[in-house]
Amino acid sequence: MLNSLSGRLLVLTTIFVMLAEVLIFVPSIARFREDYMLTRLERAQIASLALLADDMLDPELEEELLRNAGVFNVVLRRDEVRQLMLSSPMPQAITATYDLRDPTAAVLIRDAMLRLFSSRNDIVRVIGAPVRDAGLLIEVTMETAPLRTAMLDYGIRILVLSAVISVITAFLLFLSMRALLLKPIKGVVGHMLRYAAAPEDARRIIVPDARITELREAEEALRSLQTDLTQALKQKERLAQLGSAVSKISHDLRNILTTAQLFTDRIETSEDPAVKRMAPKLVASITRAVHLCESTLAFGRAEEPGPTLTLVDLAALVEEVVDSERLAVPDQDISFAADVAASLKVRADPEHLHRVLANLVRNARQAIAVSGKPGEISIRADETSTAWRICVTDTGPGLPPKAIEHLFTPFQGGARKGGSGLGLAIADELVRGHGGTLELVHTGATGTQFDLTLPKGDGTI
Repeated sequence: MLNSLSGRLLVLTTIFVMLAEVLIFVPSIARFREDYMLTRLERAQIASLALLADDMLDPELEEELLRNAGVFNVVLRRDEVRQLMLSSPMPQAITATYDLRDPTAAVLIRDAMLRLFSSRNDIVRVIGAPVRDAGLLIEVTMETAPLRTAMLDYGIRILVLSAVISVITAFLLFLSMRALLLKPIKGVVGHMLRYAAAPEDARRIIVPDARITELREAEEALRSLQTDLTQALKQKERLAQLGSAVSKISHDLRNILTTAQLFTDRIETSEDPAVKRMAPKLVASITRAVHLCESTLAFGRAEEPGPTLTLVDLAALVEEVVDSERLAVPDQDISFAADVAASLKVRADPEHLHRVLANLVRNARQAIAVSGKPGEISIRADETSTAWRICVTDTGPGLPPKAIEHLFTPFQGGARKGGSGLGLAIADELVRGHGGTLELVHTGATGTQFDLTLPKGDGTI
């Protein structure tokens, strides 16, 4: 009960109403005390009228008048003359005087609280203005025990009444909030649960019907979110189906092209001049097609295995990548340079890092080869206290604008004609799997530079 919003609302409402009643209680008890003493002054004035009517009163009658008024003596000031009207013996001396002719709220509250928390039965003097202008002032002496008893009785009744009012108010507010707010919120939660069970079912999208402005805005926002999510799920499903089909096609096409590649090797040995002239182009085209199929299959895997981090000898890995690329360009004027300290080790997955560097170096080599000019590809590495940085730089013609705009977007960021753009997309994904970044530093007519940054994390292996 208390863990629910409605239960907490009920408890908080009760507490706040009680707090409000307590704040009202203090001035109320001060007002009650003032009225109590004013009543005693009025009764004393009425008792003194008997003396004015008859100068000689029987002592027993005078005692009865004072007892009914609840005072010990009465002093009336009329025509600048202060006159003791009624009197009786006082059990003790007067300890305090209270003037009720023009008291401030602060004074009344202070005196009331002091009296409420004091259990002593004192004798006090009370001064006030006679009713109906029957003199200049009237003063009486009275004991405080009956006053405190009356104040306590009044205070208890006020607190009990406050408790009853707070409970009733809290219960009514609870019922109102439950009907106006909590029930609609539970309805929205129910909509969310039903939608979560089958988000692809458009019939389960919420239809806003709340009459409360804020709740209706929440329902409309939820409907917009559910609509977008349903469309995204449908699009994702279509893309998954398309990707599965493309992977199957690429797999079969790769097998076909591999077979064709074997035949082209035989064609290259032909003595026919025309065949010799066309064979290299055919071989290059088939090789690019095989590479595209392999890249598509690699990128299309639903779950790329996460990196297995270990300490990698970066110099040896870079040398392996460079040697592989040198074999691919035996007759081209492309040079390779590596500036990596022999002692430098990086924390990475060796297979993933090899694929990243191979993709970057291969892209650089192909860009230089397409330009038909000599070029150089360099790999250098350094480290700071927080990360390792590997720079791959080439002197090629630079990336075209479309490739820069869709740099890491598969099938859109190809840097050369016929390229798929999968190399950079795969490299970026693998680097992010290490918690690192792959960044294009610059590109232009003087060449291109990519920086690969791998964080050191919280230690080494």
